[in-house]
This record gives sequence, structure tokens and C-alpha cells, in this order.
Amino acid sequence: MWTSPGRLRAKGIIGMNRRNIRYIGRYNDRRLYPLVDDKLKTKLLAQQHAITTPALIGTVTTQFGVKHIREMLEGHHGFVIKPAKGSGGKGILVIEYRDGAHFVKPSGAHLALGDVERHVSNILSGLYSLGGSPDVAVIEALINFDESLSEYTYEGVPDIRVIVFKGYPVMAMMRLSTAASDGKANLHQGAVGVGIDIASGTAIRGVQFDRSRHDHPDTGHELASLSIPGWETLLRLAAGCYEMTALGYLGTDMVLDRDHGPMLLELNARPGLAIQMANGEGLRPRLDLVERQADGVPVEERVAFAQHHFARRSELATPQPDRAAVPSA
Repeated sequence: MWTSPGRLRAKGIIGMNRRNIRYIGRYNDRRLYPLVDDKLKTKLLAQQHAITTPALIGTVTTQFGVKHIREMLEGHHGFVIKPAKGSGGKGILVIEYRDGAHFVKPSGAHLALGDVERHVSNILSGLYSLGGSPDVAVIEALINFDESLSEYTYEGVPDIRVIVFKGYPVMAMMRLSTAASDGKANLHQGAVGVGIDIASGTAIRGVQFDRSRHDHPDTGHELASLSIPGWETLLRLAAGCYEMTALGYLGTDMVLDRDHGPMLLELNARPGLAIQMANGEGLRPRLDLVERQADGVPVEERVAFAQHHFARRSELATPQPDRAAVPSA
């Protein structure tokens, strides 16, 4: 169904032009982009600011170094290989475990060492990088994601995108991987986007391919009961990325590790706008409110402000208990 630009404006929806000119152009100094466009630089910067990220196994910077992959991966049964300058989830290879000489993806596909080396070589050549420029392959430890979320995802780790404006977390969504998205948390490839209430960390709305969704298409599990553990810690980490980067308009991508809690996966100086679809609400009223706030507010106060002003009631039906299974008094 189509709608008019006027109706979209009335709902507070911002488009790419307004995002680029009004927020990114005004609040993001271009000289700071390399801090977030390069995942390796982001990881090292996060370590300096005591923001938890997945452990770094190593990097490959030259084609000669590809031949040392075997030694680098020795003792690591699960890992992730990604391009430092990749975007949109392109070029990310997830290995869940090893089966003898083979590396096994979450889908069950088996890869030989030569396949892994070829993937790293493609990363170095710039196949997945922004602008096709030569890149660096970053190898990280596999995230042991919180098992309480296992029924909400398919063959992949769900992540949480939080839009942070002037240090305030203004809108959030969780991206759930599906068979259609090949186990990647990418909405354009078919992942499910779930709007998250800033106040409580609970699900308020679900979408897939721009259509409303109340359950996961592969697991069949309803979305209404989704609740993110360690939500306030996650919001504080996301908000703290403002001081870490000095970027005023920022997308923070977080994951939940069962041992380490919320962890920063990557940052984006040009975050997409699909988060508005997932939440069923435009960003503009929230951004306007934050613009009226004074500078220099501590992280804890910014998070509390966001939780107070941006609370939302869920549009998803809460599952009812099976009355037949409840014993009578």
C-alpha cells in the first residue's frame, strides 16, 4: 500500500534527505567516519573506552598472510571472519564449529581450509569493502549468544540496533535472522525487524519484508514475549559510544553474549531508516525533543530521559496461558 509524503511527515517519518542533511551532515564530522567505517579501528577504540566487544583472534592484512590462517585458527572451534570496511553484512563468514578438517557454518554447510583461505583472500582484494578498496580481514571469537533468545532466531545471532542522537538512545530494534536471510541479521535479505520499547527492552512490533509479523517465520515462536536481558546496561553502552566517537548521529549494533552480557558489534555513521518501520513510528519527534536538551548531560541521565520520554506500549498480543494446563484450586 502507498501513502502520501504529507501523511509520512505527519507521522514523524524522516527520509534519506533529511537524515543526510539535517542530522548526519550537521552532527557527524566526516573526519571521524574512519573510526566507525573500519571495524578494526572501532574495536580498538572500544577497548580504550572499556566497552566490551567480541575477542579479537587476529587480522590478515596481506595475501601472503592468508597462508597462515591455519595456525591463527588453531584451538578456535568457532569464529567469525569479516571485512574491516564491509557494510550490510556482506563478506561475513560465521563458523560454528569444526568437524575434523572441515569448518561448519550455522546452516550445516562444510567448508575446507581452502574455502576459508579463499574467502579471506576475497576480503583482502576489496570484494566486500566500501568502494571496492583493499581491505583487512578481521577474525573474532564466536559470540555465545544468550540462549533465552534462541527461539526467536534461525541459524544466526540476533543483534540490537540502537539509534543514538547527541548521546541519547532514541529508538531501538532487534534483528532476527531467518532462513530467507541465510542466518544473517539483515532486514533487506529477509531478517525480521522487531521494534523494542526503549523503557523496558520488550518487543512492541514485528516486520518482515515491510509487512507486519507477529511470530518468527521459521521457529514459529511468537514475538510478544521477547524481552532483552541486561537492557539498561545495553542502553548505557550504546549511549557511551557518543563520547567514544564524538559522532552525534550514530547507529550502534549490539549483541548479547551469555557470558559477557551486552557487547558492541559495530557502529554506523549513516544508519538506515528501516528502524522506523520496525517501530511503526517516525524518528523526528524524538530527535526534535533531544535537540532541545542541554549538552554535557551524563550517560545515566541521558538513558533515564530516553526511557521516560520514549516509552511505548506493545502492538503485539501477549500470549495467554493454557487454562487447561493450570490446575484448579
